[in-house]
Amino acid sequence: MDDLKRTVRDTEADAKETWRKADGDESVGDKLANAGDRVSNEVKNAGDELHEGADDLSRDAAYQQGRADEANR
Repeated sequence: MDDLKRTVRDTEADAKETWRKADGDESVGDKLANAGDRVSNEVKNAGDELHEGADDLSRDAAYQQGRADEANR
């Protein structure tokens, strides 16, 4: 799912960059907006990866707790 989100974000940023270049001139403001979009996407991607890692750790901990509970029966 993260790869899909990453691809969608990159595609949206590419579309925005193309739209900003459509007038034939890429101003400093356009370049800053493009850079801001890319940085924002990287922050979102890092957040997704962090969230996925936390989910994995939580799932593993719950599994281990379940095994311990079963062993104590």
